[in-house]
Amino acid sequence: MLTGGVAILWPRSARAGAAALDVIYSIFALFWVPRLYTAPHYLGVRIPVYIGVLAGLVMELIAFAGGALIYASLATRKSTWPRTLQIMRWIFGLCSIDFGLNHLVDIKDCLVYVPKSMPLGQEFWVIVTGICFVLAGLAILTGIQDVLAARLLALMFLTFNVLALPQFIFADPKNHAAWGGNAFNLALVAANWLLADSMAIHRREAQNQPSAKSLTPLQT
Repeated sequence: MLTGGVAILWPRSARAGAAALDVIYSIFALFWVPRLYTAPHYLGVRIPVYIGVLAGLVMELIAFAGGALIYASLATRKSTWPRTLQIMRWIFGLCSIDFGLNHLVDIKDCLVYVPKSMPLGQEFWVIVTGICFVLAGLAILTGIQDVLAARLLALMFLTFNVLALPQFIFADPKNHAAWGGNAFNLALVAANWLLADSMAIHRREAQNQPSAKSLTPLQT
């Protein structure tokens, strides 16, 4: 992961770095699949259990999708770009909906992520963010204000970095998981912003030059 992240910083190695990270995050996503069987076995066959396991799986998929967008943007042949973007749109949309459902069906377990000092109470913000996730996912899937929805998702993830996640670092500064969670959340911010720019550029180029190949965000 460290090598892949460093490789993305240089144009010549960015595509290789994105590919390496995609392989890693696809493996991480597969690790969640057995839990679709084991989690209901121990916690009971309930819809919230399945949604919770899927939330862990789709979190890895969003990171995978961000890497896939970078990889496709740097490809020599751009004919596969529209198809790649469409697949990534479905991944982001469905993942966002699952995040939202996880908030709404398992409010108590999500309360830990909301600082107690937040106004209007912890449950209020869990419900609000859950609704925002679902609405954003629907917007991305339907194409209705999809660019705005992806950018607002990036903003919401960034807000988590500012308001929600630092409390875990302050509580235990030596906890590597707390720092890693903040870093991973920043990657989700970048992935959603990349999706938003990709959709915006693709739509603009399709409108201005219907017969020309669409540019990708990294080309611009």
